[in-house]
Amino acid sequence: MTTIPVLGNGDIFDAADAVAMMEQTGCDGVVIGRGCLGRPWLFAELSAVFNGQTIPAPPNLGQVTVIMRRHAELLVDHFGEDKALRDMRKHIAWYLHGFPAGGDIRRALALVSTRAELDTLLEQLDQSAPFPEGGNGPRGRQGSPAKVSLPDGWLNDPDDCTVPSAADVMHSGG
Repeated sequence: MTTIPVLGNGDIFDAADAVAMMEQTGCDGVVIGRGCLGRPWLFAELSAVFNGQTIPAPPNLGQVTVIMRRHAELLVDHFGEDKALRDMRKHIAWYLHGFPAGGDIRRALALVSTRAELDTLLEQLDQSAPFPEGGNGPRGRQGSPAKVSLPDGWLNDPDDCTVPSAADVMHSGG
């Protein structure tokens, strides 16, 4: 059946990952999970690449701290300051992934309990620090990245509904 969209999922950490998954698997789109943790600008990158536009430059640390403050503000509006800042702690680590922050500030941010405290600590970071090389990597719990593979000939005829003989439907998620 070719009228049901098939979405690819897993290990999408930047726009190139999404394009590669679609090219390699023939899926109709991608689902983003951990790749956007601490990187909400990933969606702007995806929108640009799928609309034939230039991918925006990644943010420097100053721009990331602005996003972090806004994230905390929205959490506080929704949950109240105590719960919001406890939740924000995990996001802080994701936002700062790869940036030079130093152990003392990271430890203090992991214990932050008020927006004022968050602001004071974020001001101590080097706002001009560029987005780190390799800063798009995995977030959260993960094993080692696995290469996507399809049975031989899977993409040869998109209208062929025959299950390849090597596919084990009971154990492949189907």
